[in-house]
Amino acid sequence: MNHTEVGRYWDENADAWTKLARAGCDVYRDHLNTPAFFDMLPNVKGLLGLDIGCGEGHNTRLLAEHGARVTAIDISKAFIQHAKQLEEQESLDIGYQVASAVELPYTAAAFDFVTGFMSFMDIAETGALLAESYRVLKPAGFLQFSITHPCFDTPHRRNLRDEKGLTYAIEVGRYFENLQGDIAEWLFGAAPPQAREGLPNFKVPRFTRTISQWLNLLIETGFLLERIVEPRPSDQAVRECPDIQDAQVVAYFLHIRVRKPEKGNAHLAGLSLP
Repeated sequence: MNHTEVGRYWDENADAWTKLARAGCDVYRDHLNTPAFFDMLPNVKGLLGLDIGCGEGHNTRLLAEHGARVTAIDISKAFIQHAKQLEEQESLDIGYQVASAVELPYTAAAFDFVTGFMSFMDIAETGALLAESYRVLKPAGFLQFSITHPCFDTPHRRNLRDEKGLTYAIEVGRYFENLQGDIAEWLFGAAPPQAREGLPNFKVPRFTRTISQWLNLLIETGFLLERIVEPRPSDQAVRECPDIQDAQVVAYFLHIRVRKPEKGNAHLAGLSLP
């Protein structure tokens, strides 16, 4: 499966995803992942940024509210339509464009930073994605992205709960198996029945990589590792949103920040990345 095929799935997911996410049903995003991402993010005020895989634009708008000048892309036309509609209602001077993460329509060294909020693990051509992110970054610019944690988002995964319904362990397996587009069907677990009514399940192509594969691809691309975070919700966050309790047991997400060297890596010339 390639990025074009993946885009068709996300076009089909976009309406239901936007409706549920804007209704507050994406609780891991709102109560854990996004706050942790911005806690880790350097100061972006006045910087020019590119948000890759922006979806309906929620996190892109937060970047703009932090003072960044933001351009955003998604391969899904439907998601970009939702993002543009909100931009028309409440403008933050964000430029949205339908584009592929592996064929970015920008010149080299165009951006001060690049972000990917829970989008990079959904892109089939991981190496090409990272190479394009590197290409469009200015020297000394940074890339920060979040993904599902490779150790705990494995092809086999089962949530083990006690008699009170609380998670005490996550059973994982087939970690070294790289999925190449297997379709997972689901909806946000926190969505109440009335919110789900009439909505189709998301159909999400899965592409799994080990931690070593992710880190080695970043290093081979030429990036310098700068910071890695495995966000865990506080007890207070769990009291406010009990649905995220299982994220206290294992790391559900992995946040990585890397930086392009001030001088480009000449050894990358002719390097072929998968």
